[in-house]
Amino acid sequence: MAASGDELGLAEWVADRLPAAVRAATRHWALRLEPPYEPGGYCSWVAPGVDAHGRPVVLKVGWPHEDAAYEPVALRAWAGDGAVLLLDGLDGLDDLGTRALLLERCDPGMTLGETFVGADEPRQDDVLAGLLRRLRAEPAPPGLPTLEAMCVRWAASLRERRTALAGAAPLDDDVVEAGLADYVALAASAPEQVLLCTDLHAGNVLSARREPWLVIDPKPHVGDAAYDATQHLLNCPARLTADPVGPARRMAGLLDVDPDRVVRWLFARGVVESLDMPVAAGVAADLAVHLGVR
Repeated sequence: MAASGDELGLAEWVADRLPAAVRAATRHWALRLEPPYEPGGYCSWVAPGVDAHGRPVVLKVGWPHEDAAYEPVALRAWAGDGAVLLLDGLDGLDDLGTRALLLERCDPGMTLGETFVGADEPRQDDVLAGLLRRLRAEPAPPGLPTLEAMCVRWAASLRERRTALAGAAPLDDDVVEAGLADYVALAASAPEQVLLCTDLHAGNVLSARREPWLVIDPKPHVGDAAYDATQHLLNCPARLTADPVGPARRMAGLLDVDPDRVVRWLFARGVVESLDMPVAAGVAADLAVHLGVR
């Protein structure tokens, strides 16, 4: 049986498979590539270039793993409406299922996070919420994974990791169990099922000419619209540390979703991310008090 991308590992894939995949995609589309973007992404090799028709494009070659599997499905559904346009795709570049995507190039390509900083950071909320309202309006294509399944998987993973730490985790057990219970219950009780980005934050929104801002790098699932506020909020550490409830309720209003659900999602996400993001652990602890968990 061929190894999966997860079994091979990211570092091994970069060394052993990525160069050949880039060459194959470059030949397939007759691309003239420029140096890849730096610092670049964590799981993909991305470079600007020009295709055989003289169009400015971007080549994205991604490490084959579960989170990236459905990106082209969502991009095709959105068809460039608020998101970067998928021009073509090339599957099966190796026995792991490495895929290449040919995307429109966003110029000038500044991230939303680079554009609105400091006192202007709340302006990110307005842009992101406007994009999310548009993206969730598109019917979800069949076959996408559900948010509920993702939450069950991540909750189990956190419990395993905390057990391995043998008491050295940053949050009390009662807070963690309350957060994980919310995490699964919120996903199961969504008032409607919509197409989600799940990983949308200000670093994944680029300035462009076709539209002022375009979403890149979605990790689509189907589930509760209130969830999609959380990744952005966790990327606003100063505001969350000062007042986690205020930004959550502001995003809820902009997204036209239940503010209490966004606050609870933020608490649950803080618990789930607590081992990797100190700000998330702090947010979870503060919201535990706000929600009466302890």
